[in-house]
Amino acid sequence: MKFTKMHGCGNDYIYFDCTDSSKGVIDDEKAAAIALSDRHFGIGGDGIILIKKGKKADFEMVMYNADGSRSQMCGNGIRCVGKYVYDASLTDKREFTVESMGAVKVLTVVEGKPGDKVTRLSVDMGSPILEPAKIPVAASALVPEGLKNGHVIMHPLTIDGKEYKITCVSMGNPHAVVFIDKKPSEFPVCEVGPLFEHDSFFPERTNTEFAFVENRRTIWMRVWERGTGETLACGTGTCATVVAAILNGLVDAGEKITVHLLGGDLQIEWSGKEGESVFMTGPAETVFTGEIKL
Repeated sequence: MKFTKMHGCGNDYIYFDCTDSSKGVIDDEKAAAIALSDRHFGIGGDGIILIKKGKKADFEMVMYNADGSRSQMCGNGIRCVGKYVYDASLTDKREFTVESMGAVKVLTVVEGKPGDKVTRLSVDMGSPILEPAKIPVAASALVPEGLKNGHVIMHPLTIDGKEYKITCVSMGNPHAVVFIDKKPSEFPVCEVGPLFEHDSFFPERTNTEFAFVENRRTIWMRVWERGTGETLACGTGTCATVVAAILNGLVDAGEKITVHLLGGDLQIEWSGKEGESVFMTGPAETVFTGEIKL
């Protein structure tokens, strides 16, 4: 079966065009994700993404993490889906929709034209989910001093004997954002990240972002993704981080905030008003194509 290796800011996945069954069928998608994501014995990636015809949208994105678990949404992954369908002439619309586990996102081609290669896309990521039960976090573990207007903002959480202040946001998947006092280049993400992911405070596990706010337009961030580990970027995590920074008064609402990730930069914009969408703009790149027997 043919595949395309793509990445958004280094967040890399293996993509399969499943819009036509004649192109091949993956019988066991979970097993394929585990085997193919292996960077030593497989193709290598943060997971696999299947591109299918949509029922509620133009296309559907079916995403699996490297450990075979399903994921509701991936901001970098959905931009690459947009690049693929446009580059492959599966659509000629500059604005189209992609669904993932029932959630529909609107993608807009920022740089590219028919017959040319798309390099940047913008995605309406929808409104952030701030209700604790919907993120979700464990209701029994919430304390009053960690709640603001019913939202989990700078909530104390003890991990391995150290107290962290977390702001929790869902962008279709759960995120815990931790603000630190210097650039995260030396932060022990790979040691602390798994402890956050599997803490009982998060009944469905969590992605965790460690972020340093340089100024009111700039953030530096590293991320531990549930089911995958540290990745070079996370689109939903970047959105969640900017939302958390706005909620904490650290950056300005309604402005394009640049977030520096290990794999590149994303621009995020949110009005600061509940119910209004977060917009993410960033690159999407094809690494190589190939064919593999499944």
